[in-house]
Amino acid sequence: MSPADTIPLMLLALHGLALGMGIIFLSLIYAMHRRAHYLVRASIQNQKPYMFLPPFLPRPTTWLAVRTADPRTVLDALGRNRASLDSWSEGTGGGNEFFISPQVHGWVIVTGIGLVNPSDDVDECFRFLIALSRKVGHVQFFQANAITHHHAWTRLDDGYVTRAYAWAGETIWSQGFKTLPEIELGLKSPSYGENLPDNEAAEANARKVPLLAARWSVDPAEANSRLLKHAPGIGR
Repeated sequence: MSPADTIPLMLLALHGLALGMGIIFLSLIYAMHRRAHYLVRASIQNQKPYMFLPPFLPRPTTWLAVRTADPRTVLDALGRNRASLDSWSEGTGGGNEFFISPQVHGWVIVTGIGLVNPSDDVDECFRFLIALSRKVGHVQFFQANAITHHHAWTRLDDGYVTRAYAWAGETIWSQGFKTLPEIELGLKSPSYGENLPDNEAAEANARKVPLLAARWSVDPAEANSRLLKHAPGIGR
């Protein structure tokens, strides 16, 4: 074989070697990708359910914010001496008479079907909040219904209402002076016998209630589940 014939054969051999190495390299990458995918999938399947909690939890329609560091103080004030410890997501699922959250930035959030709805009976709501505030001190009550647009915001200290407004088709509770956050947020709170100008104003009020809650105390939807997933609340 002449030298002229060996050169093409060598080039062909080098090309085949490069092609083979490329195939091996791609096969290794594919195998590593498959293994990584398998490991991630296995890891996800072995994780506990609470790892899948959304970073921000749904906001209840009605809730209390109580200034205290001990949730059991609120439990005692509500007259509930038996309770189970629930996770944040379980407790806010709506099945409890009351759910008392862990302490969140100095506040304890209370939700549940046991809370009195001012739209149903504003006098009963007033008495309930007065009695609770006399026992625990500073209490805030909020309501924001996205369907009816009924809404309310209330602050009490040691059994005295310092500010309250509730609307259920008309003003059903108006007490105290507007706070600065209400003014800055543009919340409308007409007096008794007056009314909101239209349904859009009622909707805007209801939409801004959580913003007011964040200014006064804490918005429950902003209670990050990653901070609370290991700290159960009290469900009753």
